[in-house]
Amino acid sequence: MSGLRDQLTYGAYAAGWGAVKKLPEPVAVRLGRTIADIAWKRRGKGVRRLESNYARVLPGASPERLAELSRAGMRSYLRYWMESFRLPAWSEERIRNGFEPKDLHHLTEGLAADRGVILALPHLGNWDLAGAWVTTRLRTPFTTVAERLKPEKLYDRFVSYREGLGMEVLPHSGGTAFGTLARRLRDGGLVCLVAERDLSASGVEVSFFGDATRMPAGPALLAQQTGALLLPVTLWYDDSPVMRGRIHPPVEVPESGDRAEKTSVMTQALADAFASGIADHPEDWHMLQRLWLADLEPRPGPAAGEPRTGPSDREAAEAEPAGGKPAADTPRRGTTAKASGGEPPHGGAHDGPARLPGERP
Repeated sequence: MSGLRDQLTYGAYAAGWGAVKKLPEPVAVRLGRTIADIAWKRRGKGVRRLESNYARVLPGASPERLAELSRAGMRSYLRYWMESFRLPAWSEERIRNGFEPKDLHHLTEGLAADRGVILALPHLGNWDLAGAWVTTRLRTPFTTVAERLKPEKLYDRFVSYREGLGMEVLPHSGGTAFGTLARRLRDGGLVCLVAERDLSASGVEVSFFGDATRMPAGPALLAQQTGALLLPVTLWYDDSPVMRGRIHPPVEVPESGDRAEKTSVMTQALADAFASGIADHPEDWHMLQRLWLADLEPRPGPAAGEPRTGPSDREAAEAEPAGGKPAADTPRRGTTAKASGGEPPHGGAHDGPARLPGERP
């Protein structure tokens, strides 16, 4: 059964890449909205989880408001997919004009200083488009760390897709990604990490919209070890074809405390920056999975009364069915690791579980 499901999953993505990128843009936009509305009306597991997550962002929202928001969220989610399927066919000019970030000077000044820069993002908007913009407009390549998908040929296709957009893709397995990212940063390069979800026991516990969750330690640890600039980034859509974004002020390394204490403070600062962007544009936060620790089911321990240290394997791998979101000049040196984000126990970087359908890889 799993083999058949893998074939169907790969076939769905292959069809998307093959067909959607050939459509005129207005047709692709209408198609994405139609698919989003159908999924929303079915109120599957992913839509219900999206509403539950939005309820934490807007605790006073009525059920009607949350339903309205989840509909807009699904439309934003399918906009991501339609854009991503079409990105390889976009002209350089279309990519250059497809993203408009505020406070870009934080990034460009950091790169000019050869200090190394880490961009940390939540699952807002379309990071693939932002990455393509960086490689096209800023002529800065970057590296991403991705956990392997099943089927394997789908993972290979995503790697090829992102490499075609100018990204270097490092596999999460093997425990070598963190060291490679550190070397890129010491060379003055760029690293980008999607960093608001790490439900493994190695994640850093933070307060997020007033409740506890875990986020990856990778961005903070890399900044401490390499001296690189750590910049939170948030993305959003408006009614235009252009995606908007903001590069937030740097998260500084605290002057006192041990490594764990500094990592905790810095990761909380990232969480606060992410929360500000999500609160402003909740409909563009594509979080169709469980995030807060209180939403996770208890994991049975080996002995009665043993304290819980992290989510179960089933929880960590869970993905909600609602469409699936697996994200000419001489380039300057650089790396961006979006799909990475944390440091698992063996020291590599990762973007949390990448499972299909339900979450973009």
